[in-house]
Amino acid sequence: MAGYKNIVLVGASGAIGKIIIDCLIASSSFNITVLSRKESKASFPAGITVHKSDFSDADLEAVFKGQDAVISAVGATAFGEQKKVVDAAIRSGVQRFIPSEFSSNSQNEAVLKLAPFFGQKKELIEYLKTKQSDGLSWTAVATSGLLDWGLENGFLEFDVANHTATIWDGGNQSFTLTNEKQLGQAVVSVLQHPQETSNKYLYIASVETTQNEILAALEEATGAKWSVKATTTEDQVDEGFKKLGAGDFSGAFQLVRATCYGNTPGLQANYAKDVTLANDVLGLKLESVRDTVKRVVA
Repeated sequence: MAGYKNIVLVGASGAIGKIIIDCLIASSSFNITVLSRKESKASFPAGITVHKSDFSDADLEAVFKGQDAVISAVGATAFGEQKKVVDAAIRSGVQRFIPSEFSSNSQNEAVLKLAPFFGQKKELIEYLKTKQSDGLSWTAVATSGLLDWGLENGFLEFDVANHTATIWDGGNQSFTLTNEKQLGQAVVSVLQHPQETSNKYLYIASVETTQNEILAALEEATGAKWSVKATTTEDQVDEGFKKLGAGDFSGAFQLVRATCYGNTPGLQANYAKDVTLANDVLGLKLESVRDTVKRVVA
């Protein structure tokens, strides 16, 4: 089965959307349309068709007509709106939908207890399964956290500028992370291999590591001894839920980190050991933590 050619990306202006669009462009394999809200001020690279939409059913159907695949990279506030996009894609004859997964494993109950806001992701996968008979196939890609992205902006709690780190539960819990480019390459590969990836929940990874390994690589790359703050899963989760309950969304970030760093039983955060990686199917290779850190620090 030939790969898909005509692609619509929803949520292209966000962090994940930008990663995906860069890799779609670099592949030179697709006709790319970006679906953007009418009020959005975002700009996109030359050669991209940009459609400003009110996200009405009629408008979505008009944009999706003649398209092969729709990719959703929407943020947390729009997870629940994806069903509407799926329904419009079906009515328009779209063949493949890639939901906004690209993070922790939303199919894992231990993950959902820590990050209940990912429940809408799980619901969408269940919804997509019910729509397979309507002619729409789907592929979800779980990446866990993003290593290079999370080092650059501090999300992973390694502060490169100030040489400080927050280490959970001693720092020896193993997990996998994915680099930005590999996330984008995974999406490209899904589109180029529709039969092999049809109706599947795929796990990918760039590195299998621990917090202490990342810290050691950072100390080596920066030539400095870092200051470490020790914390525990219990403290982080308690604080995260308290913040979230008070309307502070930074608490959600703590809970997402807990799905990776945490010692909660059943998290299966090491995709290389706990589940089956789809790296081989997608043509992706495991990478070096040291090489990634050197690239970020340089």
